[in-house]
Amino acid sequence: MELVSDTSRPPLVSVKGVPLIKYFAEMVEPLQSFQAWPDDLLISTYPKSGTTWVSEIVDMIYQSGDLEKCHRAPIFVRVPFLEFKGPGVPSGLETLKDTPAPRLIKTHLPLGLIPQSLLDQKVKVIYVARNAKDVAVSYYNFYKMAKVHPDPGTWDSFLEKFMDGKVSYGSWYQHVQEWWELSRTHPVLYLFYEDLKENPKSEIRKILEFLGHSVSEETVDHIIQHTSFKEMKKNPMANYSTLPTELMDHNISPFMRKGIVGDWKSVFTVAQNERFDAHYAKKMAGCKLNFRWQL
Repeated sequence: MELVSDTSRPPLVSVKGVPLIKYFAEMVEPLQSFQAWPDDLLISTYPKSGTTWVSEIVDMIYQSGDLEKCHRAPIFVRVPFLEFKGPGVPSGLETLKDTPAPRLIKTHLPLGLIPQSLLDQKVKVIYVARNAKDVAVSYYNFYKMAKVHPDPGTWDSFLEKFMDGKVSYGSWYQHVQEWWELSRTHPVLYLFYEDLKENPKSEIRKILEFLGHSVSEETVDHIIQHTSFKEMKKNPMANYSTLPTELMDHNISPFMRKGIVGDWKSVFTVAQNERFDAHYAKKMAGCKLNFRWQL
């Protein structure tokens, strides 16, 4: 299909108070009639929090570590992106129609925009949270290369927008807290990016237990090796390099950029960090979630 030439950088559109990429905002209403299946698995994160990483890990578990099967299609086909819509490429819903059970589904939507069917069917959720400072830096670089976003402006102005929840998908603070709250009443495995980075074996074991799957120790090691940042960065089935440059321009910033914990320290100024910490303390007051800024 031809890409429409005016795809570049439309302003965000607010849906129920949540700013979204224009094309994704158009999907929220059709999504409400989405029918979940009980054996679906939802992988939910705020953007730039390890979604692709965990998607690749779970697909490898589902394929019992068979690399050939995991190379059958790009990650956005193997794990359809629920709210995705973009000019010239199939929407997430269209991809899901062709996906056999058991389906893996990715979303960044806040809880208030999730199709009710996913909650009614008690679909299992793996949620991945990452510290807000690294997310903000990664998101800024992603905004620059993924042209469905508005122009991010300067890093300082983007950081202000991030803190105010005026970026696509809204407030990081609200997102990580509401999915944590959901875990009281819904089957949610809540993981932290930093833990996955520090001890992938222990976190993959948690995923296996949550899914009720078992694989050999050898397969776990194989999964760890194949889903390392170095391997995924060069894997065209995981690194989004198959998308047209009109949507993602890897020359501006690669989709897989650094994949480390604590990169924010090379970007935040002292003043920005002080302002962020004060704001963070207010936003996260009373919240039991404990994020690590470095390893």
